[in-house]
Parts: sequence; structure tokens; C-alpha cells
Amino acid sequence: MKLRRRALTGDRGISAARVWWDAFQAHRKGPDEIRRRQKARLTELVAYARTHSVYYRELYRGLPEHIVDVTLLPVTNKNELMAHFDDVATDPAVTLAGVQEFVADPVRIGRRFAGKYLVATTAGTTGTRGIFVLDDRYWAVTSGLMGILTAKWLSWRDIVRMIRRGARFAGVVATGGHFLSVAASTREKQEKPRRHRKLGVFSVHTPLPRLVAQLNSFGPALLGGYASALRLLATEQQAGRLRVHPVLVLSTAEGLPPDERDRLEEAFGAVVREVYGCTEAGYSAYGCGQGWLHLLQDWVIVEPVDADYRPVPPGTVSHTALITNLANRVQPIIRYDVGDRVLVRPDPCPCRDPAPAIRVQGRASDVLTFPAADGHGVVKVPPLALATVVDRTPGVALFQIVQTAPASLSVRLRPDPAADGERVRGTVREGITALLADLGLAHVTVEDAPEPPEQTTGGKYRTLVPLPAGPPSS
Repeated sequence: MKLRRRALTGDRGISAARVWWDAFQAHRKGPDEIRRRQKARLTELVAYARTHSVYYRELYRGLPEHIVDVTLLPVTNKNELMAHFDDVATDPAVTLAGVQEFVADPVRIGRRFAGKYLVATTAGTTGTRGIFVLDDRYWAVTSGLMGILTAKWLSWRDIVRMIRRGARFAGVVATGGHFLSVAASTREKQEKPRRHRKLGVFSVHTPLPRLVAQLNSFGPALLGGYASALRLLATEQQAGRLRVHPVLVLSTAEGLPPDERDRLEEAFGAVVREVYGCTEAGYSAYGCGQGWLHLLQDWVIVEPVDADYRPVPPGTVSHTALITNLANRVQPIIRYDVGDRVLVRPDPCPCRDPAPAIRVQGRASDVLTFPAADGHGVVKVPPLALATVVDRTPGVALFQIVQTAPASLSVRLRPDPAADGERVRGTVREGITALLADLGLAHVTVEDAPEPPEQTTGGKYRTLVPLPAGPPSS
């Protein structure tokens, strides 16, 4: 296969198996080899985008022909890429009108657009809805990397246990739209019918008692889903209503606090890991046993930056992060502002994985802004500060903090069924009030909401929901 010479930088012959083998070789050789592949893939991606995309050809006009340093490139974002959809695409068959017609039909979920591509949409909870077209390179890399990650997470004994339990994978995901997880699962069933019985797709919108019954009947060896859904299922498992025995529990899309990861491991008796990524870029980082996320640098570039898109040093929480997807070529994602606030660990991770370790501190768009007590200026509160107060409160199954006015918060809470709901609500309210007072925000009111946390159309629970308008004024 000549992988040592070629290192999977071109299109020819790329497959999940080749990606797996190439990643195995690169990770065995160490960080320098991984960075070499990263630079080669960046150079090829930029050259391809310049040649086939009207948008990138114009955007990169005047830049050096040979790009090995991603910081030389301008920043992009969702609004820009959606506004120039047709010009961004490298295949003339991919047009906004055609893709919009495609995603308007739920019958087409998982089918190939233009006979080639998978289409996935994002819910647009923070503004513009995203529509992303994904080629087979994207899926070969995603599948191949999952094989590498499974080997990092599980022992051979675990893998044997998974096979003996039928190797069934249950994904608790958002349905009813062209969301990545359900679109990918549906295509897998359509194109690989032999795997149909081993792949279970369960809607996160299903009432909890019915979802529990469905999972009990399916009996997954691998259970994956949003962190919020897994937290609810862990409570059901601890109560004895859910009775599943997965070998691996995989949390995606939302942050999983360390205490909750420990609770999930105890509840399911399984290895619990996270993957960090997004529809636009696929897998960007993978969890380790220490609760950190390690970057997959051979196929993605993640840049933690400040508000002016300048690099921030390790140990400093970024304003946002820029992601470059080195796999997908039909709709290139290069230095894309993903909106996540990231902390890079400044010292080696105790797990001994040499890949840079990060923690995602929440989305920049979830920072809450309040008028200062003296009426002059504003005070910004990062999402992790408030979320930590609630996460450490015993008896909280799920929560959502909504800013209802410039100086008012409403707390939507789902207590653990075995807890004293009123006591839990009181403790959460007191904790948030005390935190705000410490920040000079004693004038901000905190109220209990009568309704439980609400899902987005994409099936996720936004932990913090700021005011929909701009920053509040005094």
C-alpha cells in the first residue's frame, strides 16, 4: 500500500482501513510525524480549495502559493460560508437551492445528494442554521479514526466482551431532521444492510420510560449519545429501571463534567469516554481516563484564539477556537470560527498521551452579560462558572439557566426522582445567587422556572441561554 511514503495525503484509494493504518503508523512514530502529516494535508487542502472553489480562490488571492502555516490564512465562519454557499462548494453540482430542496424532504435523510454526498444540518440555536455537505473522504477519516480511538479506550478483553455481547451499538440521537448523527446512521443502514440489526437509532425526543424500554430490549454493547441524555439514562440505570450492560459509553456533542463521568462509569460498569467535534469538522479530540480531550492533529487543526483571532497560550481560556477540517473537500472548512472556548493544558497529561490536551469551557455565545450594579458598563459571566455551581449540587439530573431579562435568570431544573426536589431547587438557587454576589451582581434575580429544561430541535439541551438580543444595557 506504500503508506509510509504516501501518508494518505491524496485522494487515491482512501478508505477507513487505510486511514486506520496510516493513523496507527503516525501515532506510533510520535508527535513529529503527526505534525508532518498535518502540514502536508493542509498544503493539499488549500491548493485544492484554491483550484476548485470560487470563494477560496478569491479569499486567498495574494497569499503564498505553498501554505504550511495555517495562521497565514484568513478566518471564516458559518455566516460567511452559508452566504457564499455555491461559491464555497468545489463541486458545481452542489448548490444552495438544490441542497435546501433536498433537506426539506425528510424521506431523503441519509440518502446521497447528487448521488455522492451526505448532507447534515445544524439546529442554528445560536443564529444561522448550517447546511454542510460531506464527502466520502470525511467518512473514511471518521470511521478510521474511530477504530484508532476504540483501541486507545478499550483493552483486548473489553473488545472480546463487546463482541460476545453482540457488538450492538445504540445511538440516542436527534431524529426528525437531517442532523449528522441520524443522517449517518440512516445511511449506514441503507448502504450496509448486514449491520442493520447491530445498529440501533433511538430518538432523544422519546419519552424517557419508553426510551428505557427500547434500550432494555436492544441490549447495547456500546451506548452513545449526548451527555444530557446519558446523564438521564444513568439515573434510570441506578434506579434499576434501565438494565443495560455496555462495555463502552460514548458521550458526544455536549460537555460531561468529571463528577458525572465518574457517576456514569459506576452506573453502567463501563468505560466512559468523550469525543469532541462538530458537524463541520468531524472528530477533533478524544477523551482520556483523566477527563481531558486530546487533539487528533493528523486530520484536524484546532487553534484557541482571543477575540482578535490571536493565539492564546496554554493555560489560558480562549475567546473562541478555529477549526480546520483536513478531510472534507467538497465544502472546505478552513480556519472556521466554531465558537467554543477552549483551555489547553499547559503541562503533560497524566495519561501520558503526548497529544495536546484540552477542555472545552463552553460556547462564547453562551457567555451571560449583565448590567453592572452601579449602572456603568457590564459584567460578563462565562458559562462554566454558573454550570459548575449547579453540577456540584447533589440531586440534579438536568438543568438549564435562561436569561429572561438584563438582570434576571430563570432556572429550569429536572431533579433526580429520588431527591427532594424543593431542597435541590433551593440549593441551586442559593448557589447561583452567592456566585453572582461574589461577582458584584447581587442585584441580579434568580427564579425557579415551572417548566423543565427544553431541548433544541437538534435534541440537545443548551445549559445556558442568554438573551436573544445584544448585550443588555443599564
